[in-house]
Amino acid sequence: MMTSTKILNLIDLLQTRAFQQEKQRAFIFLKDGELEEGSWSYQQLEQRAQSIAAQLQQGKIAGERVLLLYQPGLEFIAAFFGCLYAGAIAVPAYPPRQNHSIHRLQAIVTDAQATIALTTSAQIDQIKKLFDQDAASNRLQWLATDTVDPELSANWQPPAITSDTLAFLQYTSGSTGTPKGVMVSHGNLLHNERMIQMAFQHTEETVVVGWLPLYHDMGLIGNLLQPLYLGRPCIFMSPVAFLQKPIRWLQAISRYKATSSGGPNFAYDLCTRKVTSEQRSQLDLSAWDLAFTGAEPIRADTLENFAATFADCGFRREAFYPCYGMAEGTLLISGGTKTEPPIIKQVDAVALEQNRVALIADEPAQVRSLIGCGYGWCGQTMRIVDPETYLQCPEGQVGEIWVAGDSVAQGYWKQPELTQTTFQAYITDTNEGPFLRTGDLGFLQENELFFTGRLKDIIIIRGCNHYPQDIELTVEQSHPSIRKPGCAAAFSVEITGEERLVVVAEVERRYRERRRAAQTETSETERRALTDRRQQSPDPKAEAERNQPLDVEAIIGSLRQAVAAHHGLQVYGALLLKAGSIPKTSSGKIQRYACRTGFLTQGLDVVGSSILGQ
Repeated sequence: MMTSTKILNLIDLLQTRAFQQEKQRAFIFLKDGELEEGSWSYQQLEQRAQSIAAQLQQGKIAGERVLLLYQPGLEFIAAFFGCLYAGAIAVPAYPPRQNHSIHRLQAIVTDAQATIALTTSAQIDQIKKLFDQDAASNRLQWLATDTVDPELSANWQPPAITSDTLAFLQYTSGSTGTPKGVMVSHGNLLHNERMIQMAFQHTEETVVVGWLPLYHDMGLIGNLLQPLYLGRPCIFMSPVAFLQKPIRWLQAISRYKATSSGGPNFAYDLCTRKVTSEQRSQLDLSAWDLAFTGAEPIRADTLENFAATFADCGFRREAFYPCYGMAEGTLLISGGTKTEPPIIKQVDAVALEQNRVALIADEPAQVRSLIGCGYGWCGQTMRIVDPETYLQCPEGQVGEIWVAGDSVAQGYWKQPELTQTTFQAYITDTNEGPFLRTGDLGFLQENELFFTGRLKDIIIIRGCNHYPQDIELTVEQSHPSIRKPGCAAAFSVEITGEERLVVVAEVERRYRERRRAAQTETSETERRALTDRRQQSPDPKAEAERNQPLDVEAIIGSLRQAVAAHHGLQVYGALLLKAGSIPKTSSGKIQRYACRTGFLTQGLDVVGSSILGQ
């Protein structure tokens, strides 16, 4: 691997790779997560990027925002680098689907003031039709990049860019409202790639396999740009391919002897539950020495269950690498020592509700297991700060996580006041700063970061703090009919001047009438996924259970009892939702804000409910 001293931007990076390793395969895409649909060498990728850039440069494109609307595949990579080679600012987004709202996408187009949209010839007509009714989108110029003449690469002109030039806008998931465009520079990306390389201890032997969406920071920066930074191959598939059959991810790791791969907590849980013993017997996971996990609360039982389930496949528990990051920090903010197993702390859940950290040796009734997410790398620093006073918290106290370093992004696009509030915070008594306010809560213990929850999601009832993810886990485990993982939301609403708890949860398709109706409404992809799940679990008893009517009273009764027993809370409202309907972000996180809005406006797809006093 080369050093980063001569690389000032991503164009330098790809050009160096194309010169030094021109024929080496850089990216391999697995169609349906199994067969190689195609691959590109570094030289081929650069030629495609230059030809797209030359086409874009026929207009005044420097500094303009370019919307990228692609299904997972090689063409997205060419378009992304085509924007960079043109001196434009890429705006990755997931392409709209038929019969789905494009409200979020329209909000992105309006906020970014995008002038051009790139996609493929197979999608362009369909996507344009979906935008016909939107005035802001009607101003877009459209280009199908797979039709661009490769010979145009000879006309490419290198843009005038520096490490401070914006590379792309990473639109946040919108879990608390309107999406915001995080301004990520070339310098931010190169610093974060160096952090990832050092923290993950990637080497010239690293092989990366991934399924994470490329329009999201974890997929784009971790799965796509990191292998390019290393000069090592990247094998990837679509998220849908993984969700349909989780075994495909593990099969790819086994087949290509991948050393580095990962995803959110739910991915490991899904593999544990869905991969059969027969499938496991065909896997060799012994080369997988870094299994990163982040993007959502990391659960100790998920890691333990996965490690135990796949131990016979050669997977080692020590391979797990919990880490912490966010789009505003480019991607990675903290990570531990690769050779050490995950650090797990048992803390008193009651004390945690009071923002105190009380470590315990035994396991009383109310205990919470927290997993360490490491520390900063490459000069990146973190502080735990009281979100009200802006004073640094002493060790053993929960506060807001503040971050400073070269990976911290430039701010939010066209939002100077919010940028100042979020990216330019200072500690009150020392005037140390500026820091990025993450909006996340946590604490430091012996320099190890422990994440405890989102500041804005904290539920405060009768003066006590309650973490929604803890309540949601309790809800998921309260009855077998409730879907898991990540299919429940907990939030509070004000009723006659008092904060009351509401939970919403999806239920399994276990009753004939509703399941038939749902099948007529779901997409072909969802139907195939349902068929695959049945083929993996041909248990007659399970099939019989699916045909049973939904017992709303029993499910909600178990739910209320479990929440009361584990959290001492009364559930004011409990809503059971149709499978697949709970609001989530583009990266799969629960949108508690949207769930709360849906509850108040009666906009959720409810199949059963119970509200106290009604």
